[in-house]
Amino acid sequence: MADNPAGELIACHECDHLHRYVSIPAGAKANCEYCGSLLYRHIPDSLNRSLALYLSALILFFIANSFPFLSLTLGGRVVENILLSGGWAMYEMGMGELGILIFLTSVGFPFITIIAMLYLLTSVRLGYTPPAMGPIYRIAEAVTPWSLVSVFMLGALIAIVKLQDIANVIIGTSFFALTALLVVYAAARANFDPGIIWSLTPYTNPKEDELNPSARYLNCHTCGLLSEERSHAQACPRCTTPLHHRKHASIESTWALLLAAVILIIPANLYPVMTVIRFGQGEPNTIISGVLHLIESGMWGLAMIVFVASIVVPVMKLIVLSFLLISVQRKSIWRPRDRTLLYRVTEVVGAWSMVDIFLVGLLSALVSLDALSTIRPGIGATFFAGVVVITMFAAHQFDPRLIWDNLREDKHTE
Repeated sequence: MADNPAGELIACHECDHLHRYVSIPAGAKANCEYCGSLLYRHIPDSLNRSLALYLSALILFFIANSFPFLSLTLGGRVVENILLSGGWAMYEMGMGELGILIFLTSVGFPFITIIAMLYLLTSVRLGYTPPAMGPIYRIAEAVTPWSLVSVFMLGALIAIVKLQDIANVIIGTSFFALTALLVVYAAARANFDPGIIWSLTPYTNPKEDELNPSARYLNCHTCGLLSEERSHAQACPRCTTPLHHRKHASIESTWALLLAAVILIIPANLYPVMTVIRFGQGEPNTIISGVLHLIESGMWGLAMIVFVASIVVPVMKLIVLSFLLISVQRKSIWRPRDRTLLYRVTEVVGAWSMVDIFLVGLLSALVSLDALSTIRPGIGATFFAGVVVITMFAAHQFDPRLIWDNLREDKHTE
């Protein structure tokens, strides 16, 4: 936890309630008493630990992109796959949109996050405020939810299991480096205290007795600074993030995105996501048929993972977000903490639906053995990727503070 004066105020990002900073033991965390969201943590020596871990992540990233990831051997033929092969295979097969998505979420965004955090942490470690600190940190925070190395690794493990029926799979150096990167990257995020980034700036949050009772305060969701509202187009003085009392047109935008996702989810489940060609005979696979094939092969555990990630999660995300929107529009005050938790879970699990897209990319890049066996992506994969991306945007667009606004209005009228 960065050094904060006792009594300094902090606003919860998910319900907007104010809290006072209090000292907590090393390794402890402070949660909002209203919605349960994390407010801050006390991480000893956060700067040095997170800097060392991000530097290790950068080294592992270059190793993971410099050696073979997976190799396939069949009938004396060997097909090698590097980390970039999945995205490139999609591009070569006329699905450039999927290729770009796979590249960004498995390689591009993790690299941007690591470089941005190293730039910020190194500057703070040397004792000076880096140029463009606010925008760079904002970029890092924006792409972090889209850095899906863990989901990519799950797709790789499923691909290895599925390929056992076709040929011999050889795990390369890059696979082990990416596994280590996943662990180190997660540890770097867990050991990072955002307060250390802003410790060198002169801006601090007001104390309770310093609040202007006639003013409305805006909470910066990038650096956590509380600023007195002065205009409609106001930026945070510490990190330059545009400030808003609530996300603009949150309900309307979320409904529009959900409607688009509902439309896309129909062809995503009707059209094949990939076609397996063996000895010249094609076998198109939809999401459902892929799950049934795994069950017929006795891979119940794997079938359940794919079923939950590819069918249950997208559908439940649409249902939960629709429920939250309706409850907000009806000004419901029913269990706001539980509804906030529902939103939080929805936001976290949504990205795991990308496992099917990574799986298609890996299989298409590896299984390219001409007449012996070939796997080609199907149009269903494009529709399904659209569902995943749009629902992630919808979850981001929804403002959970609206849930608590209804409760405040109800108490105000009493």
